[in-house]
Amino acid sequence: MWKSLKKWWKYMGAKVSSVFNEKADPKVQLEQAITEAQEQHRRLKEQAANVIANQKQAEMRLSAALEELEKLNRNASQAVLMAEEATKAGDAKKAAEFTDAAEAFANQLIAKEREVETMKSMSLQATDAAEKAKGAVQQNSRLLQQKLAEKQRLLSQLDQAKMAEQMNTAMSSLTEEVGQDVPTLAEVQEKIESRYAKAMGASELQDMSVESKMLEVEQASMHTEAQARLSEIRSKLGITEPGAAGSEGSDSGTAAAGG
Repeated sequence: MWKSLKKWWKYMGAKVSSVFNEKADPKVQLEQAITEAQEQHRRLKEQAANVIANQKQAEMRLSAALEELEKLNRNASQAVLMAEEATKAGDAKKAAEFTDAAEAFANQLIAKEREVETMKSMSLQATDAAEKAKGAVQQNSRLLQQKLAEKQRLLSQLDQAKMAEQMNTAMSSLTEEVGQDVPTLAEVQEKIESRYAKAMGASELQDMSVESKMLEVEQASMHTEAQARLSEIRSKLGITEPGAAGSEGSDSGTAAAGG
């Protein structure tokens, strides 16, 4: 019984998922996928930032420990020198006190050296982890850029598919039989061509009318007047009329031939 219910539940889940994928808008699903990829990249960067911060802290702690180690070295050396000077001066008490101080510094120095070695190991591990985190972010960034480029390609392909579907629908509507209450394309074409022919005929008649001829005469008169005015201006400026030189040459040639 339980197995049957489990199978039925899985079947219904698959069916609902299939129906959803069929009805869902691909553009919305694509945006969801890209948004999720960007969110994953953001979380990866945050984790990498924490790893790098840990590495920086390890470096700072190691640097501070090395400075303290150097200071202990100096103090131990100074205590030994002061003990030696006290011994030379014959002050056994001070020599013993400085020797005890030097021994205390030496013990601290040994402990600090061990601590520094441990810190060096931890710093190396933290550095390695930080480098791996940086590499992971860079790799994921490249993958994200590829996904964004793929998104643009898919959106363009989706738009082309939609336009092709619309074109197919339009072409299908052209081949469908037109109803009795709707004029056919041929009827509309004949009507338009008839109106166009009438308009062209009326235009030709208009060109043949007295008014149109009067307009031509008026335009010719204006042209002649303009040419006369241009000739007057050229004469005042001492400019030869266009074609006048050729005419003079032609007249001279004619005279010579006559002579």
